[in-house]
Amino acid sequence: MSIRPIDVARTDGGPQWVEAVVTPSGVEVWWDEPRPHEGGRRCVVRRLPGGARADVLPEGWNARNRLVEYGGRSWRPLPGGGLVFTDWQDQLVHRLDPGEEPVAITPEGRARYGDLYLPPGRAEVWAVRELDDVRDLVAIPLHGGRVRVIAKAQHFLMNPRMSPEGGHVSWIGWDHPNMPWDGTELCVAALDGDGTAGPYQVIAGGPEESVVQAEWRDEDTLYAITDPQGWWNLHRVARDGSGARNLAPMDAEFGGAPWKPGNTWFAVTRQGLVATYGPPHDRRLGLIDPDHGTIRDLGGAATHWGPTVSAVDGTAVGVAATPYSPMEVTAIDLATGEHAPMSAPKPVPDRALLPEPRPIVVEGVHAHVYRPERSPAPYVIFVHGGPTGNHPVMLDLEIAYFTSRGLGVAVVNYGGSTGYGRAYRERLRHQWGVVDVHDCARVARGLVERGLAEAARIAVRGGSAGGWTTVAALVHSDVFAGGVAHYAITDPENWAAETHDFESRYLDGLVGPLPETRARYAERSPLLHAGRASGPCLMLHGLEDAIVDVGQAERFVAELDRHGKEWALLTFPGEQHGWRREETIVAVLEAELAFYGLIFGFETPEVPPLKLEGKP
Repeated sequence: MSIRPIDVARTDGGPQWVEAVVTPSGVEVWWDEPRPHEGGRRCVVRRLPGGARADVLPEGWNARNRLVEYGGRSWRPLPGGGLVFTDWQDQLVHRLDPGEEPVAITPEGRARYGDLYLPPGRAEVWAVRELDDVRDLVAIPLHGGRVRVIAKAQHFLMNPRMSPEGGHVSWIGWDHPNMPWDGTELCVAALDGDGTAGPYQVIAGGPEESVVQAEWRDEDTLYAITDPQGWWNLHRVARDGSGARNLAPMDAEFGGAPWKPGNTWFAVTRQGLVATYGPPHDRRLGLIDPDHGTIRDLGGAATHWGPTVSAVDGTAVGVAATPYSPMEVTAIDLATGEHAPMSAPKPVPDRALLPEPRPIVVEGVHAHVYRPERSPAPYVIFVHGGPTGNHPVMLDLEIAYFTSRGLGVAVVNYGGSTGYGRAYRERLRHQWGVVDVHDCARVARGLVERGLAEAARIAVRGGSAGGWTTVAALVHSDVFAGGVAHYAITDPENWAAETHDFESRYLDGLVGPLPETRARYAERSPLLHAGRASGPCLMLHGLEDAIVDVGQAERFVAELDRHGKEWALLTFPGEQHGWRREETIVAVLEAELAFYGLIFGFETPEVPPLKLEGKP
């Protein structure tokens, strides 16, 4: 037996943006979840206190937005069962009342809205508005009307919050060339009578300190995740800027990279702070006593808790997973620590088909190994995207799809990954295309030395920045027999010029500023060195990708072809940066398996054949 592609498609992705809500009949839990079988839309779901679940968002509506292209917090529940949300199709903010159809409450136009927040006591929703690469913090009346600008500040904004008594507003901001994990500023300003911010004060953060979330404790104090000591720890920060105190100092990360504005790694409750913490291979959930710094573990058997936490009235809610169970919305009783699943269970294959993850460290590089039944075996090195991200330990049927067919998988959290502190994260500074490639090659060689992998049958694969590392590893090392690159960057200088505003200066820190370091870009460019490829390459790309244009893939395969190297390129209409549709996920997996069959020399009769172009 083996994992089917449709099994992967139907467990792909997971819930996000959870929220617990107190109602007269008890605590409701809300979340949104992917629907690959419904065209890849995200549907908001509500679980009533009695246990009944219901879709809140009608069929055909999609709670997504394009804030900084990756999307920000896209909805909030309204009292009485209503909803305010952004829709993917028009990027407008809509209000949905029970029994009614959604109604737009923002004007038509080019503006995008995200990171939605409901300030207590105000009949409006706050959001970050993005218009022609200008971002403002705005207030939108819940029943429609003039959109009011609350604050204009840094080039990028996120995490708007109103103080408990309504006198102040806080947000997190940053400017080019920083990314939000490099350096951000936690800002506070007084609100005037009409809800507009006055001059702001920076009370935490800076060019080399990254604040990733902040919540008000009281009118004079905030809690914030920030990293002045090199680790994203929880701090208590005075509103007047007079100082911050680390609540539970440790060499562990409480926060993560805020690719999507609106992520929450902690929530404030009467019992303390409910927070995620720990490394990628054992991400925990705990209740922190802010006065004494103690942590009571609430994580249970889960090895991963996602970046979304909510807490009310003695109940915490998060998204948990194990290596053998998918991400599911989970409620925790803060008094007893008891866990209760909230989301509908997904079908899970037989445990015997699921590989056991084994964390390893190879010459200082962190990785997780998923071994097939027999060793040595052909192996595939999985490279995560970002590159500022990581691959956690959790059920991943994409991995099981390959291990159930005799392939080994090693997931590499190379230098630059989050979860191991700022020093490890900054190993990649100005070294993208060098450190990530070397780290993947180190792990591959380590697998051979341990007798797990066959030296001549190791491939590399990844998406986005992981796709870059894939093609860079093919042309700048001799370790890999082939590579599979999903929506990959292949031409870094052109990508920096043509990509969206959020990442347009990302390469300043990853490679170096232009034009001063243009020679470095040329030296590392997979496109310019395609003739060195150590094996064939399968390129996969969405035709609506606004982050990495399909031209990156097309130019690379043209160069492979010119140099007599083997390649294949598959493109997918209706897909953006990442796969969301069931039919695409199935097609991508089948093509990838067929590719490994070709380069490793085994038959794949269960999937459509794949033809490699170019000369062998």
